[in-house]
Amino acid sequence: MAAGGEHKKKRKPEKRGAEDGSKLRKPAKKARKEATDTLSAPAELRTSLLVEADDPDFPRGGGRLLSRQEEADARAEAEVQFEREASYSKKGKGKARKKKRLHGSSLDFDDDLGSLFGDGITGKLPRFANRITLKNISPRMKLWGVIVEVNRKDLVISLPGGLRGFVHAEEVTDIPISNGYKVSEGYFLSNIFHVGQLVSCVVLRVDDDKKGGKGNKRIWLSLRLSLLHKGLTLDAIQDGMVLNAQVNSVEDHGYILFFGVSSFTGFLPKNKRDGDQIFTGQIMQCVVKDIDKARAVVHVDSDSDLVSKYMIKDLKGLSIDLLVPGMMVNARVRSTLENGIMVSFLTYFTGTVDIFHLENTFPSGTWKDNYNQNKKVNARILFIDPSTRAVGLTLNTHLIDNKAPPAYVQTGEIYDNSQILRVDRGLGFLLEICSSPAPSPAYVSIHEASDAVLKPEKKLKEGDYVRVRILGMRYLEGLATGTMKASSFEGSVFTHSDVKPGMLVKSKVIAVENFGAIVQFPSGVKALCPLPHMSELEIVKPPKKFKVGAELLFRVLGCKSKRITVTYKKSLVKSKLDVLASYGDAAEGLVTHGWITKIEKHGCFVRFYNGVHGFAHRSELGLVPGTEADSVYHVGQVVKCRIISCATSSRRISVSFVISTKRTSDDSAVKMGCVVSGVVERLTPTAVIVSLTKNGYLNGTIFNDHLADHHAQATLLRSLLRPGYEFDQLVVLDSEGTSLILSAKHSLISSAMKIPSDLAQIHPLTVVYGYICNIIENGCFVRFLGRLTGFAPKNMATDEMIDNLSDAFYIGQTVRSHIVNINSEAGRVKLSLKQSVCLSSDVSFIEGYFLLEEKIAAIQMSDVKDFDLSWVKDFSIGSLVEGEIQEIKELGVVLGFKNHHDVVGFVALHQLGCVNAELGSVVTALVLDIAKLDGLVDLSLKPELVGSASTKDAKKKRRRNTFVDLKLYQRVKAVVEIVKENYLVLSVPEYSNAIGYASTTDYNTQKLPRKHFVNGQSVIATVGEISSSGRLLFILNSLNDGLETPNSTRAKRKSTYTVGSLVEAEVIDIKPLELILKFGYGFYGRIHITEVFDDRDLMENPFTKFRVGQLLSARIVAKGGHSGKGAKSTRWELSIRPSLMAGSEEAVTTCVSEELNFSVGENVKGYVVKVDSEWVWLSVSRSVMAHLYILDSSCEPHELQKFQQCYCVGQAVKGRILIINKEKKLLRLASYPSFDEIGDKASQKLGTSTVNDGQQFSSGDIVGGRIKKILPSVGGLLVQIGPHLFGRVHYTELVDEWVPHPISKYQEGQFVKCKILEISRSSEGILHVDLSLRDSVITNELVSCSKRFEKIDDLHPDMNIQGYVKNITSKGCFISLSRMMDARILVSNLSYAYIDSPEKEFPVGKLVHAKVLSVEPLSNRVEATLKTGNKAETVKSVADTFVNLHVGDIVTGHIRRIESYGLFITLDKANVVGLCHVSELSDEHIDNIEASYATGDKVVSKILKIDEERQRISLGMKKSYIENASGVDQSHAMNGSHDHVESDSASMDNELIDLLHNDDLIKHHKMLGHDNVGSEIFTPSGRSSSVLPLQVSLEDSDGSDLDNPIIAGQDGAKENEQAAKRDRCLKKKAKDEKELEIIAAEERRLQNDMPRTEDEFEKLVRRSPNSSFVWIKYMAFMLSVAETEKARNVAERALRTISINEEGEKLNIWVAYFNLENEHGSPPEEAVKKIFQRALQYCDKKKLHLALLGVYERSEQQNLVEELLERMTKKFKHSCKVWMHCIQSSLKKDKDGIQSIVNRALISLPRKKHIKFISQTALLEFKSGVPDRGRSMFESILREYPKRTDLWSIYLDQEIRLGDAEVIRALFERATCLSLPPKKMKFLFKKYLDYEKAHGDEDTMEHVKQKALEYVESSLG
Repeated sequence: MAAGGEHKKKRKPEKRGAEDGSKLRKPAKKARKEATDTLSAPAELRTSLLVEADDPDFPRGGGRLLSRQEEADARAEAEVQFEREASYSKKGKGKARKKKRLHGSSLDFDDDLGSLFGDGITGKLPRFANRITLKNISPRMKLWGVIVEVNRKDLVISLPGGLRGFVHAEEVTDIPISNGYKVSEGYFLSNIFHVGQLVSCVVLRVDDDKKGGKGNKRIWLSLRLSLLHKGLTLDAIQDGMVLNAQVNSVEDHGYILFFGVSSFTGFLPKNKRDGDQIFTGQIMQCVVKDIDKARAVVHVDSDSDLVSKYMIKDLKGLSIDLLVPGMMVNARVRSTLENGIMVSFLTYFTGTVDIFHLENTFPSGTWKDNYNQNKKVNARILFIDPSTRAVGLTLNTHLIDNKAPPAYVQTGEIYDNSQILRVDRGLGFLLEICSSPAPSPAYVSIHEASDAVLKPEKKLKEGDYVRVRILGMRYLEGLATGTMKASSFEGSVFTHSDVKPGMLVKSKVIAVENFGAIVQFPSGVKALCPLPHMSELEIVKPPKKFKVGAELLFRVLGCKSKRITVTYKKSLVKSKLDVLASYGDAAEGLVTHGWITKIEKHGCFVRFYNGVHGFAHRSELGLVPGTEADSVYHVGQVVKCRIISCATSSRRISVSFVISTKRTSDDSAVKMGCVVSGVVERLTPTAVIVSLTKNGYLNGTIFNDHLADHHAQATLLRSLLRPGYEFDQLVVLDSEGTSLILSAKHSLISSAMKIPSDLAQIHPLTVVYGYICNIIENGCFVRFLGRLTGFAPKNMATDEMIDNLSDAFYIGQTVRSHIVNINSEAGRVKLSLKQSVCLSSDVSFIEGYFLLEEKIAAIQMSDVKDFDLSWVKDFSIGSLVEGEIQEIKELGVVLGFKNHHDVVGFVALHQLGCVNAELGSVVTALVLDIAKLDGLVDLSLKPELVGSASTKDAKKKRRRNTFVDLKLYQRVKAVVEIVKENYLVLSVPEYSNAIGYASTTDYNTQKLPRKHFVNGQSVIATVGEISSSGRLLFILNSLNDGLETPNSTRAKRKSTYTVGSLVEAEVIDIKPLELILKFGYGFYGRIHITEVFDDRDLMENPFTKFRVGQLLSARIVAKGGHSGKGAKSTRWELSIRPSLMAGSEEAVTTCVSEELNFSVGENVKGYVVKVDSEWVWLSVSRSVMAHLYILDSSCEPHELQKFQQCYCVGQAVKGRILIINKEKKLLRLASYPSFDEIGDKASQKLGTSTVNDGQQFSSGDIVGGRIKKILPSVGGLLVQIGPHLFGRVHYTELVDEWVPHPISKYQEGQFVKCKILEISRSSEGILHVDLSLRDSVITNELVSCSKRFEKIDDLHPDMNIQGYVKNITSKGCFISLSRMMDARILVSNLSYAYIDSPEKEFPVGKLVHAKVLSVEPLSNRVEATLKTGNKAETVKSVADTFVNLHVGDIVTGHIRRIESYGLFITLDKANVVGLCHVSELSDEHIDNIEASYATGDKVVSKILKIDEERQRISLGMKKSYIENASGVDQSHAMNGSHDHVESDSASMDNELIDLLHNDDLIKHHKMLGHDNVGSEIFTPSGRSSSVLPLQVSLEDSDGSDLDNPIIAGQDGAKENEQAAKRDRCLKKKAKDEKELEIIAAEERRLQNDMPRTEDEFEKLVRRSPNSSFVWIKYMAFMLSVAETEKARNVAERALRTISINEEGEKLNIWVAYFNLENEHGSPPEEAVKKIFQRALQYCDKKKLHLALLGVYERSEQQNLVEELLERMTKKFKHSCKVWMHCIQSSLKKDKDGIQSIVNRALISLPRKKHIKFISQTALLEFKSGVPDRGRSMFESILREYPKRTDLWSIYLDQEIRLGDAEVIRALFERATCLSLPPKKMKFLFKKYLDYEKAHGDEDTMEHVKQKALEYVESSLG
């Protein structure tokens, strides 16, 4: 309708005659402006698009005389005629205006050629086909292109029309790439894209260059599918559609695809692409094979053959936004244009095909003959412009096959015999090039045809052969672009491929920027001259050096990826040397020019042409010794280089700046590694220049870092050196030309012969000396002799990871290197500098320190004239000296010496011993250390040290004997006497307190943190050697741990350690739970806290008596793991338990094997290892752990609250074992006293086996708990009592007293103390624990008010009870008396007064006081009442009230309540409530009771019926009742017991409600007619009715068993019960018939006065807003006038208007809505499902599913029926009705396939419903299936229930219906032979007799009578 209205408005101006003509004669510019304005209304365009192809010009009446094509041709002819007339009228206005007009027409021609025309824009056909140019391309355009370049950070795409676009790496995908690369880096592009790949893209923006110009625009594209598929929904996808997808993730069985929208995904199985490797982020085209709308998954296939064949189908409502470039469509030719054709496709769309995209790759001048009107062609979409709705297509055969056209030509190639196929006047020429392997099309623009001819098309014609040079390629069209200009065939450089590195070119400067100059070659190729190459010197202002337009001579530096760089450096431009442009050209001895790019300390980096790099070592720079490279050379400097060596494979070139190769013959005399001597010649800031003594013509360089091994000593020595000083020993490290690199380091000199100079001299797993030559982020480079270098990675440089290696090493530092491996081919050596493998095995480090100290002292003595060291002889190490105390300071005592006034002695405080120091006193002290440079002597006054010395001679003898007694590599116990900065002064007590020295650092650890030592500390040291200075040198074992030496004694000692061995160990660390010890040579061990004492009683701090450095004896009990992360040393398990120390090794082994000998219930001790929020982890022994759960630690809430504060690491804890996990060696403990009993019980049950969670508890246990969840209503609490165990606290077990809201004092997370009442386990194995929080239960103290009745024997009638309301219904409520007992209170016993809303008066959880009415012990039922008073008086008052009321009395009253089925009226004076049914309210039909009556209204009524037994009154208010009566008899309005009568009337209210809501009333649906247009979809509905879709052929199987005739009969029923049932059935039947009559009357009234207009329906729905019948009629009316959308709006209004309480009425509307969408939805299936999903939120889910099932069944949509039934059997598997529908549907389809359904149903249904299901299934088999199967089913249930006469009756009825007399009589005979009660047998004999009366004869009837008589006689007998 709306579309038609739009069309009428659009076509209206065409009928205006003269006015149209005036409008047509407006200027074309204005017409274009109007067309542009029209484009700004996309909504209007879309509307016109839908109707243009098929709708006539005149929508109302009449036909058209011309066809659309004839009309278009006429319009075009009129336009041409108009333009011709306009041009004639302006001829006389002068040449200037004529030129202007011609120029304007040319512009118009260009504009038309470059404009985009969409469909439905104008009435005339466009002159030209749509084509994309730089002028009309705009953002949001969708284009198809082919990838021509895959670069590191972007893609280059060839677009239609020869344009080029760029895609940044961040715009290729919406999803993150998981291959480890960053999107911004773009490394992944080459993995997911390839050259020649067709892609669909979206224009993001078009950038204009600052300089402007047509060719300087850059098009930026995006491949993101979120832009390409914007607006795509799952509903729009159909099978066979081709979609672009991106791989989101790679799974085991396939690939998850992303389509650009998050609402659905795709899946591609792996077996579909076996041969291809697919990466995350890869874009592919795929065909939709299946759509799983439930899971929102589209299953696709990416086979290229399938993708190329499938085309998009004509979809209803397809918009232009859903079109994607690359889609294949079926098109039809509409007309031919000047440069292409116009086609229509997909019904609503039109597009154009450019001449370069026709089927024939070589279209001649007669190409139009091949495209007749209405010709069908296959085409692919090339581009889409959403703003103008212009669409371009292609017919190219390669693109139709979804492949890029081949390119057989290269840019710059020349073809001589190229034939002209077509001449496009004013545009250009189409050529056929004889390329290989097949000819290629090429196009030469008119501007590239000739250098001089103005109009070359006049000179050249079709068929001529010409010479052409290729300029480029339009890859998408497969079309080459060329030139025929003669100048193009000249010159050496035509394209980028012609440019060669090193060639000289004359170029023109076209731009000068801050980064360099842009120059252009004569052929148009552009290049960059970088700023450093614009001159030999640095340029500050480039524009002053280069002028734009100047032509200069340049040399090409390189050409890479079409980026050409040139240089203007004169040295390079004028160079006559060979050009080095590749590593292959680098020959040894080649001399060439290069330029320096970087200067380092060790050399210079040089660059040559085309990116070739080289390196010149410092020795090849020709430097004077002592000078630095950066002082001679600068970056950018052009240098002449000589190639020394070249490794082409590794791309390494070594060069030299020394061109001459001459060397002196004596160079070979000094070899690397030899030791020489030299004299200092001069000093530089960084080095010392020396002249060799033996070779005076040779100089050497000693860098400052190579003066000493110790960095501080090197600095000091450098400051003291002067020219002339002689180094007696120097080692040659390397040579730099005529200069040598030397080192004065003691370590390198002493090991010079062992330092390698060649790769062959290095052996793996050896340790060699070297020095750090460079430090980078990833590791250190270590130099040996010459250029031999190794690399230590960062992870192998130190034992502990360090962020910055410069913090651990310095350049020039001496290191010991461990050779890890050698790569001979690559010439690489991998090293490790870890101290653990490189630590010194000798005392060379400290020996060199003391030797250099002597040299420095000698230098100082030579510089200072008065400096005398003769005093040193009197202060030898270990000698006794006398001195006078001159000063007492805070740190010690200062001594002076009588003969040496310049020497100072110092005694530290810890070296005073017991000497009382007084000023002036003379003391004898022992010399510990001497500092010659400072004239300082360290002394000791300790008696043990001084006492060990005697006279001078004796002293010498002692020293000599001491040194002789000590052996090399002997391990001794020493004491730290003094801690110096770099070493320790030690004394050896075992050897007469001999004084020695040990270094605290090593070569590799000089900058690392040092180990802390204290005075008096005991250490283990190894004798190193006695130095030349007389010092005894040691190696500290704390630095030498794990290092092996060749000493055989130590090797033997190490191999003898086994479990059980006794060792002497030193305590090196004390931790909370263990002692760390060191023993032997590099061995570690630990003593666990439990391995200190034998006593089982816990000691809080067993380690208090130990200290660091203490020596003790221990026994090895086990070999443990490694001593730290990544450490290679082994940690041993030790013990100092007295029993183990005194025992043998066998006893230790036995003890270890029995370590896990624990049992459940045993008490154990442990020490806290870790404390977290819920667990305490304990160490029970060295290998056994235990954990204590928070709730197992205590049962007191206040202790549980402070759980973490109660435990700390190292604390001793006792507990009883609950669970043992032997595999993990883990125990679970409980620590509070009540668990002692629990443990005893558990151990009695299970012995030593593991206790599962919950088995450690039993009834009566007191436990701690934590409230996990407060259950809703009266559910109580869910309390956690174990890690995975929960118990439930009943609502009555929360507190002792009966109080309202007992749960209010509890909250989630609260700790509570509770008692276990009962533990049980369900059949599924689930553990149920009942708990109590009542104090009286926990303490076992009975309180009178706290008693809970848990047994029915404790209750008796008239007993007062209390309880909480558990459940409330319209029939009454249940109250909870205890966790075991409930009581029922009927609604009539809730109160004497009428209760309008029991749910509000008695909410769940309310505390009530009641009285027991009856107790049934067998059924465990308790009836109670909330009424109080005399029961007899109540009955009497009610009876008196009803005696005074009579049928026919006219009474007055007030409306008490309004229901949909009638009014409840309270009669005046009598205070009795009666019901006036809706059918008795008025003589006329009342649609809405609530609109006619209000609560409280006074009314007059007539008593129609009085039921004294049930105490109910029926009233009538019809006017005929009142008028026929003589008056209102007030005598019957008597006073009575108001409360009692009202209570009874309330009871009557509830029964009426039950009756009116009974499911049997649905039977009246069958009466609904089908007269109107919407009758197939809608049917009338009343209050208790529903629409047709709710009609089912089966009864509601989920209702009460009493409503089902199959279950009605029960064994042992009494006669009065049967009679009562019959009465109820009769009453129910009468009520149903009356209700049906009321509904029929309502329908007749509505049909008689049916509204005929929309306004009448609006009045009707306002009067009856809650009537679904009226609303559905309104919807049917809208459908009858074809207003489907309005019908939907009516349904939506109805759902919003109908009261929320009217669930049945709303359900009717929903079902009617289903029918509407099932008939008129688009598509119907999806529309119905959407409405159904909405309805599920408001309606009963089961009823709604059944209603939808009815809709599908009536519309015979079998697939949907099966799908819905499958879901229903899972969702409502306990519903008999659902399974019956499943059986019924299966029988309709296949009579033999129901057995599997029956089996499934019997498994799912509760057992109580099995009889119902089997019997109803048997009925269906008799009616619709196979009767034999029905017989089998009846026989199976009768075998189990032979006394069920109801089953026999049904069985007999079905057989009677089939009519097989023999089978029927045999079945009767079986039934009458049963021994059943007389009443049931009477029923069977009567049924048998009735059958024989109808189908038998006198004999058969007599047989039945005889058999009945025999039964009577046998029963009486």
